[in-house]
Amino acid sequence: MWITSTPERTLTPTAIALGNFDGVHRGHQNVIQPVLQQSVRSTVVTFHPHPREYFTGENCPLLTPLEEKISHLKALGIQQLVLLPFNRELASLSPEAFVKNLLMKQLKPYYISVGEDFRFGYQRRGTAETLSAIASQLGIPVNIASLQTSGEQRISSSSIRHAINNGNIELANELLGRPYTLRGTVVTGEQRGRTIGFSTANLALPRNKLVPCYGVYAVQATSTTRPLIAPHPAVMNIGMRPTVNGQHPTIEIHLLDWTGELYQHNLTVQLKQFLRPEEKFSSLNALKAQIASDCELARQILPCPSSEPINS
Repeated sequence: MWITSTPERTLTPTAIALGNFDGVHRGHQNVIQPVLQQSVRSTVVTFHPHPREYFTGENCPLLTPLEEKISHLKALGIQQLVLLPFNRELASLSPEAFVKNLLMKQLKPYYISVGEDFRFGYQRRGTAETLSAIASQLGIPVNIASLQTSGEQRISSSSIRHAINNGNIELANELLGRPYTLRGTVVTGEQRGRTIGFSTANLALPRNKLVPCYGVYAVQATSTTRPLIAPHPAVMNIGMRPTVNGQHPTIEIHLLDWTGELYQHNLTVQLKQFLRPEEKFSSLNALKAQIASDCELARQILPCPSSEPINS
C-alpha cells in the first residue's frame, strides 16, 4: 500500500473513501467497500493528526493509532493511504476550496465515497450533500453511505469508545466487527506477579491508544514471532494494582498454562470479555485466590490453548 502525507505525491487517478476512519469499524467498511469495486486505485483519504487533537491541543486516544489503522486498511485491500496534514491551513479551507483545490486538483478522483454524517471545511460547514453537489458539477460521482446500526445501537467510533470506557467489550467488538485489540511491546515490570505464582507480561502501548477502563479481562494473546504465534488464552489486568500499592497504571497479561519469556516481543491482545472491576484486597492471599478464580473463569470463556509448546 502506497502511503503519503503529501497530496502532490498521490498516485492518480483514484477512487476515494474520505473520512477519519478511527476504528475502521463496520460503518467505515460500508464507506470503503464501494471504492474497492472501482477500476482505478482504491484510496483512503484521512486526516493526521485527528482533527479533535488539533482543535483541543490535547492527546486524542484512538481506537486505531496510525500503524494499526494501516494494518486494517491493508487487510481490506486498500491500495493507497493519503494522510492529509490537519493544520491551520486545512482547517480554514472553505468546503468548495477543499473539494476543488485539494481533492480534485491534487488527488484526481474518479469516484468518492463518504459517510452520511461526513463534515468538512471551515467550521465543519460542508456536508456529504455539499460534497456531492460540488463534485457533480465536475462530473465526479459521490456515494453517500447510510449510517449503520447493530440492533438499535448506531455503529460509530464514539459509541465504540463509550462501550470500551464502560467495560462493555462484547458490544464494542460487535460494533467493530472484530475484537478490540491492544498492540504493544512487552517491557520489564516490577515482577511482582511471579512472587505470587502468576507471572505477567507488561505491555507498553502507543501513547495515543485508547486504554479500556480499569479491571480484569479475558483475552487472547499472540506475537508476530515465536514463542507465541498462535492465539493463547490469558487474563489481563489494567489498573493501579492497589493491593500492592502500585504507583502508576499498568497493563499486565497472565498467559494461562504457559511459561516462557516475552520481553521485547510485540504482543497483540484481543479483548473478549470484561470479568470484574479492579479492587483492593485485604491481603496477598486474598488477591491470589481472586486471580485463580479469574483464570478459571477465563478458561471457561476462551478457546483451549493450541498446540503451542508450554515452554519456550
